[in-house]
Amino acid sequence: MTRPRVRRVVWHLGVAAVLLVMLYPVLWLVTSSVKPSARIAASVGLWPESFTLGNYAAVLDASAGTPVWRYFLNSTLVAGGAVIGNVVTCSLAAYAFARLRFRLRTPLFAFMLATIMLPQHVVLIPQYTIFQRLGMVDSFWPLVLPKFLATDAFFVFLMAQFIRQLPRELDEAARIDGCGPIRIFAHITLPLIKPAMITTAIFTFIWTWNDFFTQLIYLSSPERLTVPLALRMFVDLQESAASFGPMFALSVLSLVPVLLFFAAFQRFLVQGLATSGLKG
Repeated sequence: MTRPRVRRVVWHLGVAAVLLVMLYPVLWLVTSSVKPSARIAASVGLWPESFTLGNYAAVLDASAGTPVWRYFLNSTLVAGGAVIGNVVTCSLAAYAFARLRFRLRTPLFAFMLATIMLPQHVVLIPQYTIFQRLGMVDSFWPLVLPKFLATDAFFVFLMAQFIRQLPRELDEAARIDGCGPIRIFAHITLPLIKPAMITTAIFTFIWTWNDFFTQLIYLSSPERLTVPLALRMFVDLQESAASFGPMFALSVLSLVPVLLFFAAFQRFLVQGLATSGLKG
């Protein structure tokens, strides 16, 4: 075997080993969800000695209280609203910063970027006070409404950089044909920044679906809880170690929507990352 081939084999084995280490917690979670609860702590290997679907049946049983599908519906509504809000408003704000000429554009853009370094806990109390006075606490509005105000500066910056790479000749040609800024954005810019919009949608969905702290602050009614809060409530309600199986089963179910969403749009994410360095 030649030296380059040996080097490639060693490289692939190393990558496979790192991948196995990174995926081990997920594999352990999946296999533990199909183990009898009494065998989870006693079992040392990944492969279960005996399979059981009773853990999933216990999770899907709605007789104990709020059905589990309600939590998934709430998370879908919150994550879907956040995706729509971020994609629409962040693309509009990015187009304004990248293409339009207005007073104080550069200072405002710099101020927007500075908000990325601002910890969430700094603005938590003022935001909570505002939503409390508006009567929106214990509803989905505090989780969705800020997304329709282009508050995620990271995605505005991402789309603005993507738009700046597009040739300005396209805008000038459309302007000669009588198009204004709105029509240029809708018919020229919007179709060309689809990879950046898909990237924004993927990360917004994943971050919102997995968000725990913000949802814990604003939601309290059992019928409005999302999946992360339901999982936390599920953990609090455990009476013994014998209930760890259903808890792991719910954790596995919470991963399914994220994996499906990412699998459906991953090719657009790769396309967006691949074309982000191109110049028009």
